[in-house]
Amino acid sequence: MSRKCDICGKGSLSGNKVSKSYNHVHRKWKPNIVGVKTEIGGTTLTLKMCTRCLRSGYVTKKV
Repeated sequence: MSRKCDICGKGSLSGNKVSKSYNHVHRKWKPNIVGVKTEIGGTTLTLKMCTRCLRSGYVTKKV
């Protein structure tokens, strides 16, 4: 499963974790992706979207 939001396109970011002694360790920051069933145009789809888009109400969750 790719870690990318279907709505906004938010994906993984990479960078360095920097300790107090200034040691650099490569790491990744992953978005909080959830699978949401929704109804678009009369058909039920499962979208992978970040929780920020879900909270903003871009898509209504099907119950």
